[in-house]
Amino acid sequence: MNHPTFAVVGHPNKGKSSIVASLSLDDSVAISNTPGTTHTKRSFPLQVDGVTIYELFDTPGFQRARKVLAWLEQHKVSADKKQDIVKEFVIQYKHDPQFHDEIELLEPILDGAGIIYVIDASKPYSSEYEAEMEILRWCNQPSMALINHIEEDDFTQDWKRALGHYFKLIRTYNPMQATYKEHIAILESISHLNEEWTQNIKVSIQLFERYHKQRLQEISFEITQFILTTLRYTEKLSIKGEEATELEEKKIEQSYKESLRKMEKRSYKKIATLLHHNHIDEKVFELPFEDIDLFSKQSAAIFGLTKRELLITTTTSGAVTGAGIDLLLAGHTGFLGAAIGGAVGGISGYFGFDELFRSKLLGKKLGQKYLQIGPMQNKNFPYILLNRSIFYVRKLLEFSHAKRDKFILDQNEQQENLLEESKRQKLEKFHKLFRSNKDIDNEKLQEYAQIILKIITKEF
Repeated sequence: MNHPTFAVVGHPNKGKSSIVASLSLDDSVAISNTPGTTHTKRSFPLQVDGVTIYELFDTPGFQRARKVLAWLEQHKVSADKKQDIVKEFVIQYKHDPQFHDEIELLEPILDGAGIIYVIDASKPYSSEYEAEMEILRWCNQPSMALINHIEEDDFTQDWKRALGHYFKLIRTYNPMQATYKEHIAILESISHLNEEWTQNIKVSIQLFERYHKQRLQEISFEITQFILTTLRYTEKLSIKGEEATELEEKKIEQSYKESLRKMEKRSYKKIATLLHHNHIDEKVFELPFEDIDLFSKQSAAIFGLTKRELLITTTTSGAVTGAGIDLLLAGHTGFLGAAIGGAVGGISGYFGFDELFRSKLLGKKLGQKYLQIGPMQNKNFPYILLNRSIFYVRKLLEFSHAKRDKFILDQNEQQENLLEESKRQKLEKFHKLFRSNKDIDNEKLQEYAQIILKIITKEF
């Protein structure tokens, strides 16, 4: 498949680079409030499994559009010859520094790239832009206009009236707030620019949608692996005396906590990479929720289950175990199994609400004594991990690749309970299995990951 290419062009400082970053899912694009940040054209292909879906050229802004247009208009030619005149201009002035920016933006267009002309509708329309649009019309390539809003003022209607004289397609696209669906909508619009591109763009959209789904599946499985590893993790510390000292107990507790924090940080880093956020400020992985430490009461209050939710979840899970006993004994227990199982599960869930872990003194019979913490038995902890991870993923999905400010999860933001009761019941069965030393096959892990995927994609 020959992939479509597009040159993103326009006046300096109108958001061209931000749009390239957003549409190419590439956060390495140089973006600045300083006009003229982009000095040379640069290609940003969007690739899926090694196949380029489409390619975007980030280009410098027009600097001397009126001079260029004046040169072109000296040549009185018919419409079918105008593109040839533009080529002549590029050849003649290729090494002339005064037209460097114009040459850079025209070259990919003359090589066959479609035109995406970007304007900032928060600034008033003026006739100075007409020279730019007229030059683009001389290039005789499929073109569309994208209306960006950098600031709050809105002159959209004036812009639309003017753009309508030069472009058949006019769309609004804010790269700082664009969603996945808006990204797809822009691609669908592009497919109408040229009938020769239609099929390729449709295939590109299908590939992109499949790729997006694949990334979310990989993220869900990464969270699954993270929960499994965390719940099964143990920390050991050799001791010299007959009993552990307070200092030794404190040391192993701190080491255990730090190990789990690092696991969370690594998982978040991998998720960010899967979503092409490779240049987010590294500090986000040190304090992903600002001052909400993984083991803090605040984290448990925001991301964990309430005592009532935990009691219902563990009671129902226990009841399932008891019901299994009833079935095995063909009801000879008088169906007390479910009641007993529910009571035991509920009590352990409730009384384990605040206690995260215990250290155990092991190895007495073997002559070498050591403290061990883990595996994590607290029934609320996996829900804290899950809610933090899912909240992180959702906010990262909303975070545009065009943004260059620090990615922060606001600790004051209202956090909905992402794990509804029916899903908690299913998850609790897996958490019991995760805590055990039993082997878990890939099919079971994929089943857990599918539950996570449904929670993540509820709004996406």
